Amino acid sequence: MLIVGLSTEESLYLETSYGGLRTEGWITAVLNRFLYLVCIWSGRDSMLSHDFLRFNAVALATVLVGAVTQAECFNFSYPIFKPQKGDDLTFFGDSYMAFDTIQLTQNVLNNGGCGRVFYTRPLKLWSTGRGTLPFNSTFVINITPLTYPGGEGLAFILTGHADIPANSAGKWLGIISENTMGSSTRGAVAVEFDTRKSYPEDLDDNHVGLDLNSIYSRKQESLSVNLSSGIDIKVKVQYDGQGLSIFVGENRSVPVIFESLNLYDYLPQKVYVGFSASTGVYAQINSVKSWEFSGLELYDDAPNLLWVWITVPGAIGLVIGFSAFLYWKWQRKTKDHVEEEDDPGWFDLQIQGSSTAPRKFKLKELEAATENFNSDNLLGRGGFGTVYKGVLVNREVAVKRFSRNSHEGKRDFIAEITTISNLHHRNLVKLLGWCHERDELLLVYEFMPNKSLDKLIFCNQNHGAETNPVTLNWERRHGVIYGVTQALDYLHNGCEKRVLHRDIKASNVMLDSEFNARLGDFGLARTINPSDQSHHSTKAIAGTPGYMAPESFLIGRATVQTDVYAFGVLVLEVVCGSVRI
Repeated sequence: MLIVGLSTEESLYLETSYGGLRTEGWITAVLNRFLYLVCIWSGRDSMLSHDFLRFNAVALATVLVGAVTQAECFNFSYPIFKPQKGDDLTFFGDSYMAFDTIQLTQNVLNNGGCGRVFYTRPLKLWSTGRGTLPFNSTFVINITPLTYPGGEGLAFILTGHADIPANSAGKWLGIISENTMGSSTRGAVAVEFDTRKSYPEDLDDNHVGLDLNSIYSRKQESLSVNLSSGIDIKVKVQYDGQGLSIFVGENRSVPVIFESLNLYDYLPQKVYVGFSASTGVYAQINSVKSWEFSGLELYDDAPNLLWVWITVPGAIGLVIGFSAFLYWKWQRKTKDHVEEEDDPGWFDLQIQGSSTAPRKFKLKELEAATENFNSDNLLGRGGFGTVYKGVLVNREVAVKRFSRNSHEGKRDFIAEITTISNLHHRNLVKLLGWCHERDELLLVYEFMPNKSLDKLIFCNQNHGAETNPVTLNWERRHGVIYGVTQALDYLHNGCEKRVLHRDIKASNVMLDSEFNARLGDFGLARTINPSDQSHHSTKAIAGTPGYMAPESFLIGRATVQTDVYAFGVLVLEVVCGSVRI
């Protein structure tokens, strides 16, 4: 049976798992499980992403909890880690907070170190007579080697003692002291992400393991994703009172590890939840980039059910009715906003508010110019859409046609117009005009006869670039590099507001009839005020892999330096004539 409004996983969870609680009656058990799901929803963007729904879900849960279960949610969420929230976390050993992440080990070669970080308030994991309570922990880790190979590993841990055990660096992962020969009497359950084969029992140097009061894993599995690749890896650890499931990567349907167990047998009543990591002779940066935890704490007081049947139905009806009213209001507001964005007048207001706004063309003009977007006039394709060659008033132009029904396309469209219309430099592609009509988003640029740089420097390689009889001699290559340098210097230092391009690459460098470089495609560009801003922060990483500075993935910031890094990759490609690796 599936429950309406829940995912398959959560429906089955609610239906089957209440048997794992040692409780006096099934009513309390079901309500405990209902509360647990509401606790998850109240902190989850994907289920209840709007504040009023989240508020009313918690309000409804509070009524049921106070009346029946004497329980409360144990929730916290860190999309990023900020110093102002540091009071909620306790750091031990080498761990510290930097660049909106938790660094569990030092960024140095120190021949062995370890660190721990825990949520300051302990979790009451089980309650007398009512069993072990469920929890759900989702986090993103990033492991970057400092040596080859790296080592040793990182772990999500629950323990009764927050301080670091003595002599627990290296292969002990900061979980167990080597003095106890790999076992723990302090109570420690860990999900380890091991990047070094430290024991004969280890499968390999890239596996996940479940440790129960021991450094020797009860169960372990090799991973297809490379833990030491320096990429963000999403992990979910779910405990339902009867078993523990570990999911790694984007696949949420099948756990990498499932083990039937009752944590009551391994942990004290109150535990700290957090992370532990260590390095040894080999070293790596062990980072936690985000963390969300949803759980439940149940108290020992016996509930009084007498007044529940009197007050709860009315409270539920009141909360549901109020939520329905607010949801209706939100739907109307959302619909109005979508209609506003689809209104050509809204586009006019956003674009023509600039004193240097380019000309607005009619759709029929651009259809005629491109022969109704004839495929014979196709110049290229990209993630944004397509580019066609056209003729307007006896002048050759390039018409950029954005993909339809793309909300991000609309944002890039407006960003490109409002950014580049204020820029004037001989090494930038000139924007001539725009059009928004009948769901079409179109930009008109001056035509570049020699197309984009990638089609020339990669023409002899099988990388999808078309064959081009024109070659770039060293003089022309030097001129291209110099032209992009001039464009970048203008964007960073020559404008009233500094412009961060965020997508410098060979395919965005156009060549005019004399092979002068013209930097284009400002869909990802952002402006900052250099007097009070040094960077642009974003949740969504923007750019092209291979051209992006490594710190972009770690700190989620675009800076002058990240643009220069991309330019450096471009220079290497121009000089070598080879695609980045």
